[in-house]
Amino acid sequence: MTTAPTPEAEISVVIVTYYAGPSLFDTLAVILESPEVREVILVNNGSSQADLAALQKAEAHHDHLRLISGHGNVGFAAGCNRGAKAAQGTFLMFLNPDAIPKPEALKRLRDECMKMARPALVGARILHPDGREQRGGRRGELTLLGAMVVMLRLGRFFESTGHRFKIHREDEPLPKGPVDMPTISGAAFMIRAADYRDLCGMDEGFFFHVDDFDLCRRVRDAGGRVRFHPLAEVTHLGATSAVSPLFVEWHKGKGLVRFFLKHTRSPLGKLAALALAPLIIGLSVARPLVRRALGRKTPPPSTA
Repeated sequence: MTTAPTPEAEISVVIVTYYAGPSLFDTLAVILESPEVREVILVNNGSSQADLAALQKAEAHHDHLRLISGHGNVGFAAGCNRGAKAAQGTFLMFLNPDAIPKPEALKRLRDECMKMARPALVGARILHPDGREQRGGRRGELTLLGAMVVMLRLGRFFESTGHRFKIHREDEPLPKGPVDMPTISGAAFMIRAADYRDLCGMDEGFFFHVDDFDLCRRVRDAGGRVRFHPLAEVTHLGATSAVSPLFVEWHKGKGLVRFFLKHTRSPLGKLAALALAPLIIGLSVARPLVRRALGRKTPPPSTA
């Protein structure tokens, strides 16, 4: 067995996996050697028998790796909550199974989180394997109109409005240090365990996708701050899970509708969300079908 981390290690890493394949083991190899990591909680929503056997072997070899399995595919949000409930660290690092932190990334996220008033949430800069910034790491406020502008590809008609309808900000100049951001990516972020508990964790009504928008919104609604850390870099391979793109987009569309109904206060806004629900879900499901028809590869997942 490997030696357990030092008592000073404060971070519990929670990874929710579903048929992730080899990328999961690449992520674990890096995380298990990180000195800041107290424990790794791996919530197995589904895996092949070969991968499950390999994970059980890894758990027996590493004192600070815990495998939670046998519950079936409960969804990403519910999986995160199961992992957080079992965690004992002061800080929770939620990490996708195909997301590999670069050196110092976890330490930088933790140090920034420690500086911030509670509740606080800090997201990493998400990169493609070739080093380009990936969509989703820094995002604006999610609004019904903004989502429709993105989904209908109408952004060029709203350029003069600045950030009013803009969601994705990866094309903007990279800040030199951490900056407040309405929304960061659920692929790699850190939060105090106490804050996560106070917020009642992820909303399990979101099965897959949009849960990160919801959590960031609830942090800000509680008087806290969300930050993007440009120097905490994580390479996200993306689209490695053996999940149908139609399944992903279906839940993404449903999640968007649920988000708007949950966070829109005016009756007129809720009515608009209900009226547009078929269009939102339809546009989401149509995207992988169009990509398939055009012979394009499925890109790494992002919201809206």
